[in-house]
Amino acid sequence: MKPLNIAGIDIAPGSSHQIDLPVVRLYTDSEVTMPVYVKRARKDGPTVFVSAAVHGDELNGIEIIRRLIQSKSLKLRCGSIIFVPMVNVYGVLNQSRYMPDRRDLNRVFPGSDKGSLAGRLAHIFLDEIVSKCDYGIDLHTGAIHRTNLPQIRANLDDQQTRELAEEFGVPVLLNANLRDGSLREAAVEYGVKILLYEAGEALRFDELSIRAGVKGIENILRALQMLAKKRSRKRRIEPFVAYKSSWVRSGASGIVRDHVSIGDHVQKGALLATIGDAFGETLARVVSVREGVVIGKQNIPLVQEGDAMFHIAYFRDSEDVSDNIEELNEALLNPGDAPL
Repeated sequence: MKPLNIAGIDIAPGSSHQIDLPVVRLYTDSEVTMPVYVKRARKDGPTVFVSAAVHGDELNGIEIIRRLIQSKSLKLRCGSIIFVPMVNVYGVLNQSRYMPDRRDLNRVFPGSDKGSLAGRLAHIFLDEIVSKCDYGIDLHTGAIHRTNLPQIRANLDDQQTRELAEEFGVPVLLNANLRDGSLREAAVEYGVKILLYEAGEALRFDELSIRAGVKGIENILRALQMLAKKRSRKRRIEPFVAYKSSWVRSGASGIVRDHVSIGDHVQKGALLATIGDAFGETLARVVSVREGVVIGKQNIPLVQEGDAMFHIAYFRDSEDVSDNIEELNEALLNPGDAPL
């Protein structure tokens, strides 16, 4: 079985190891480390990383990884899994999306060992974690005051990546171009097949998003034959692929009254929200420009003219997508269920 070394520590086959990966020192001379948890089977197989909090205020992924680490069902048959619950430790400490130098970590990859603080952290993460993996799952949420429907974003033109995206088990797959400086772009350069899971809102735990993430990662590990197959009588949720999406923006500044929710199927011309003044007079109506499904929305009931309010994905069978979203809710959020 091939060796695995992180931060100078050899992780033997059949063992688990918790590592504090050194990043850099703060000006207070305090050392900040990135928490890493490695679990290896005795038998050779794929190496997969699961990362969260690349944006420090996106917390759902931290809870997803916590539950997976503590799960009694995570018994690897082969391969290795590397969990990184907090990539941007600085952002988590400050409850901020950004690094202390105000850079977005997900726009500075591959970074440099002689670059900015963000660039150095990106370089360390790539060198110590990503470069040693075959597959990756990066966990995200919507930005502050915005919610995302559970969805997978990936290069769906790559056949194996698409097959893994379908195995994850969420209703919506979004074919997303690689962004310059993103972790996804850097991982692809290393030959790593990577999925980006988007679900929920920054600085909040969302139980549906967390459960869907835990189940989705387990599905991926089973598809890679790293976990034993699980018998289930439940019908598999068939995902729908969107090759195009867009944000509908506000036409006025004011106070918002929503008329649709996340996951709703909307027709072209459907009323999404009304914007009014402080006296209740309507200033603008926000309508959908095409038929689709609401996969993201702003939550704060105040907007400025031009603000992005509703993220609409376009499908051939939008109504069927909405049905699958309802199935996901029923499957993962049965009344009285305890957290997974």
